[in-house]
Amino acid sequence: MRGIVWLDRPVKSDPGDDSSLPSKMISADTSDFPYSNQLGNRTALRISRIVSETLRLGFPDVRWFVMGDDDTVFVTENLLRVLRKYDHRQHYYIGSLSETHLQNIYLSYNMAYGGGGFAISYPLAVALEKMQDACIRRYPGLLGSDDRIQACLAELAVPLTKEPGFHQYDVRGDLFGLLAAHPVTPLVSLHHLDSVVPIFQDVTRVQALQRLAVPTKLDSAGLMQQSICYDKSRKWTVSVSWGFAVQIFRGIISPREIETPSRTFLNWHKKGDFKAYSINTRPVSRNPCQKPFIFYLSNVRLDHEKNRTVSQYAMYRVPQLACKWKIANPVDLDYVEVYKPADPNLWDRCYMNCSLILLLTLGCKTLLISRLVRYMIPI
Repeated sequence: MRGIVWLDRPVKSDPGDDSSLPSKMISADTSDFPYSNQLGNRTALRISRIVSETLRLGFPDVRWFVMGDDDTVFVTENLLRVLRKYDHRQHYYIGSLSETHLQNIYLSYNMAYGGGGFAISYPLAVALEKMQDACIRRYPGLLGSDDRIQACLAELAVPLTKEPGFHQYDVRGDLFGLLAAHPVTPLVSLHHLDSVVPIFQDVTRVQALQRLAVPTKLDSAGLMQQSICYDKSRKWTVSVSWGFAVQIFRGIISPREIETPSRTFLNWHKKGDFKAYSINTRPVSRNPCQKPFIFYLSNVRLDHEKNRTVSQYAMYRVPQLACKWKIANPVDLDYVEVYKPADPNLWDRCYMNCSLILLLTLGCKTLLISRLVRYMIPI
């Protein structure tokens, strides 16, 4: 993989930075191109031409051009896993939509959002480069760079191939509901992390990403993959978002509900009703007995002897209102430990989104979840 940061003007940097940072390039002048959108910025013209300008650099052995914003975080191994599914010799435009319904209406439901990142195959980049400058002159009224790229690809008759692991995250507030119910697909990207609270709320944003990097290195394929299981003796529903968090709910809750993201966030326009989103969501319960007990990742390691990961999740303690249900209370737990074999192809099989999990208790302080297995329920 090779990377380039495209800038509108030179920036100052220390001599030692060059060895640890990607190459820097200055975009060509776009002042000759028309731009008439009153809500946007002319820099969209420059950004929309980055794929074409990168192609002109003539790098050898290129299969894909992948573009993201300056606040996009990529899980590179998962990005490669997704792209391997497609024939790079064909015309492909791969990405995903915004989570905010109005964003998709204003811009397009057929467009890959650049903050979540998108990929263009080499032959398609060649075709785009040949016609892009003439194309973008035909669309002076468009808002940004993403819609200009999509407009030109539409002229080339190339539709968007949607991959839900690219995340624009056009939301405000807390990403927890989205991350804890991630779809069964590789987590490819995160975006707008400066517009939401830290994904681990006991640390800063930078520290949260540093913590997330540890499970990513051990088992990127399993990162954020949700497993749903039940402890019938205690009447608990347990949701594991591997490498991120564990939730314990009182009562038996259907997988259909648990796999739906809870609305811990607002949309990009700071609206919170269910009609504001382009995805299914569920409300955060006001019933104190139905609020989940949340355990954030605190440590993870590889058990070489048994070829499995051992991840530990610590209770995130917040004030709890009284609950009168006659169900075991998870409040006494301090940690949850999850033992999981690495499975780089777990999304390639037609499985139900639930898990067979053996639950044990040690000293009433640590809940052990071992033999984490996805399985299909025969009907």
